Amino acid sequence: DECVGMIHKALDFGINFIDTADAYHQGESEEIVGKALKGRRDDVVLATKASLPMGDDPNRRGGSRRWLTRAVEDSLRRLQTDHIDLYQIHRLAPDTDIEETLSVLTDLMREGKVRAIGASTVPASAIVEAQWVAERRGLARFRTEQPPYSILNRSIEREVLPICQRYGMGAMAWSPLAKGMLTGKYRKAMSDEASLDAVEQLIPLAENAGLSLTHMALAFVVTHPAITSALIGPRTPKQLDDLLAGAEVQLSDEILDRIDEIVPPGVDV
Repeated sequence: DECVGMIHKALDFGINFIDTADAYHQGESEEIVGKALKGRRDDVVLATKASLPMGDDPNRRGGSRRWLTRAVEDSLRRLQTDHIDLYQIHRLAPDTDIEETLSVLTDLMREGKVRAIGASTVPASAIVEAQWVAERRGLARFRTEQPPYSILNRSIEREVLPICQRYGMGAMAWSPLAKGMLTGKYRKAMSDEASLDAVEQLIPLAENAGLSLTHMALAFVVTHPAITSALIGPRTPKQLDDLLAGAEVQLSDEILDRIDEIVPPGVDV
């Protein structure tokens, strides 16, 4: 019930894109989202993902025609909808030819069960290969990529984001707060990880700009011209309130330059 309330609050605020996956708590996340969207389904672009293991059965995972045909039906049932706006391959399966994956996804689009397709955490070379295969075989192409991206994780700036721009793909950044590192709750006294050296420099930068570290981190991600949106994942209503409060924050060139000095472009710390 708390999750449903958080989703309703986000929708009322103006959030219109919801991303989930079948593997999140083995389907429970999709069930909660489906419950929350009753009567409001048309208000959002609804995205989900498949390919990660759904149990111990080796046939209930991957990008094969056999599994994706089943997985999409399971997701539609849990989400209580007749179509998915964006259906994504959670991780490309190395043991499945990309042509087979794109072929079944194309068929799902023709059947009206899926409106657009994408993938998550795909290296630049595989993005290019998928685009070429789609063009040569007359198949639907990936329209989106969902990469990890934050102030502390900037490696996708080198190749992935330029490739997304070249092919006109949307990019939805996951973990914009670097798995909580950029909330400021993990401090250097608690660990000696290199990333915390950067956090200790980022905190006063945000404070001097009159911002929380969380708001500066989110604003940094959405500032990149190739990024379509930052995917927030609050666990509590209080966290949601804080994230929504920073939705309109914009960073000056001076702050962006200072961030580049702390964590250089294209680098993961």
